[in-house]
Amino acid sequence: MRIKLDYGRDGLDVDLPESRVVGPLAIKPAAPLPHPEQAIADVLAQPIGTPPLAELAKGRKNACIVICDITRPVPNKLILPPMLRILEQQGIARDDILILVATGLHRPNQGAELDEMVGPDIVKHYRIENHFGKKLSDHEFLGVTPNDVPAYIDRRYTQADLKITTGLIEPHLMAGYSGGRKVICPGIAALETVKVWHGPRFLEHPKADCGFLDGNPVHEENTRIAKMAGCDFIVNVCIDGQRRITWVGAGDMEEAWLEGVRFVENVVRVPVPAPLDVVVTSCAGYPLDTTWYQAIKGLTGALPIVKQGGTIILAASLTEGIGSPEFQRLIADNPDLAEFKRRILGKDYFVMDQWQLEEFAKVVAKCKVKVVTQGLPAATLQRCHVEPAASVESAVADCLQEYGPQAKVAVIPKGPYVLPYVMS
Repeated sequence: MRIKLDYGRDGLDVDLPESRVVGPLAIKPAAPLPHPEQAIADVLAQPIGTPPLAELAKGRKNACIVICDITRPVPNKLILPPMLRILEQQGIARDDILILVATGLHRPNQGAELDEMVGPDIVKHYRIENHFGKKLSDHEFLGVTPNDVPAYIDRRYTQADLKITTGLIEPHLMAGYSGGRKVICPGIAALETVKVWHGPRFLEHPKADCGFLDGNPVHEENTRIAKMAGCDFIVNVCIDGQRRITWVGAGDMEEAWLEGVRFVENVVRVPVPAPLDVVVTSCAGYPLDTTWYQAIKGLTGALPIVKQGGTIILAASLTEGIGSPEFQRLIADNPDLAEFKRRILGKDYFVMDQWQLEEFAKVVAKCKVKVVTQGLPAATLQRCHVEPAASVESAVADCLQEYGPQAKVAVIPKGPYVLPYVMS
């Protein structure tokens, strides 16, 4: 059976024994919108839970539009132009409109990446700036939440007269689903906020997982912080496997987003009859699989359907290496993941990005991991607590020999875009 996994920009074709394969597991068919530009114009004029954007923009002195960074394939080339036209038509000068890139704690996006994200015409004619989460002076302190999280949000947003956010709704390994409130926290939050909100007190909760909202403390807390910062209007989308828009909604940060969540839940949840010995997956290709930090999402997405003691085989390009300098140091300083877990559960240890290693530790506590990539050498992968594999085919063959003639292999070509679960 020949299957194409999302890998880098071009994908990776693999040949697997058809009699042993479950799947491929894919999101349910959802027709792309036949006229996405018109659909976007319609939701701007008829939003959910707020007046139309044109009405909201009247009399405003300035506006801040928050967009996701390069790690989220949001179709901003379609979303931004009609929004910008409306703002200018309602009297907000172009120089008073800021497009703020919600980098969270990721690196900034510049040059060709901005062209790819929003289109060269917008780059040329509008002010685009990056959020820097480690620069506390860029943030406004909004207070401490009832859960003792200090809320620091980029002051370029909090002090804007009109606050707009955009985003993509998809499964998220900690917050249940992305989009909505998440572009504010962690998107434009300071490290001082994220390190508490992404701390073990929240992440070790059993509901802090893909597909969970009710009782998920990560979701509940960043919603609280986003409401403290304020948001006048959102535009969120859902996309298919070819990254075409299948749903678009606008308006109130919570109401419009929840409607999108209900749509995406019906598309991404895919059942299997029983846990499997082997799961082959990806991190959905570029731009999501460029670093080991991001690629961990492919592993956590597959975790619900792998047997205890089974194996996940991940194919990821890893063209930018491990990730941030902090994440590289974190891995180097923690060769023993059990000791790492004890460290973070204490009160005196913190390294930025530790939450991603914490999520990875949950994976290897349940199963083994093999990684197929051209982006990192074998020795580096071993330091990342995974087994390097020359090819998906060889990794699968080794697993089938290990687990025996009854072993089955689930294949998830688009990785974390799919939310697999075991039927009860």
